[in-house]
Amino acid sequence: MRALRHWHSILRMTQDGDLDALVRKRIRGLRMACGWSLDDLAGRCYLSPSTLSRIETGHRRIALDQLAPIARALGTTLDQLVESVDDDDVVIRPHRDVARGVTTWMLTREPGVTVAKMRVTKPAPPHDAHELRVHPGRDWFTVLSGTITLQLGERTILVEAGQAAEFSTMIPHAFGAHDGPAEILCILDRDGQRTHLNPSP
Repeated sequence: MRALRHWHSILRMTQDGDLDALVRKRIRGLRMACGWSLDDLAGRCYLSPSTLSRIETGHRRIALDQLAPIARALGTTLDQLVESVDDDDVVIRPHRDVARGVTTWMLTREPGVTVAKMRVTKPAPPHDAHELRVHPGRDWFTVLSGTITLQLGERTILVEAGQAAEFSTMIPHAFGAHDGPAEILCILDRDGQRTHLNPSP
């Protein structure tokens, strides 16, 4: 998937003058942030200073075989160098699961560990309910506003605004709002994301 996004970005760069100009600005901006002259960067990516100057100013077409060494020298990746930017890359829109009473803002985009903000409106299920889940790993959340009821095995734990909870997810667990809506910031591994963030069937 990552390779596919990378080549899609490269293809877009060859077709999109705005993206081409953005890549040139990124190269110049990263070079200047490092405090390097054209000669400094040229020595690190094995290109001539005049070639780099023409790349930065748009007087030379950027060859694909030049981008990789430039990216490495600047301490970034080819993906980041040619990544396009649009509204979807900036604006994080909420996903609402009405059945569960949860609205989620995904704050990370890459696979793996997930950081999400959640607004919870429904109360936690009772201890004997089927909604109590078990999965490998550990969950962590901090309460931003309101109070969360955490059902953890046979225990009922109230977690208030400013407090955090961390627990093994091999214990049957579920959470919900206590006396009104609550907002939390949570960190979940892949199993936790699959369990807590997927919409209800």
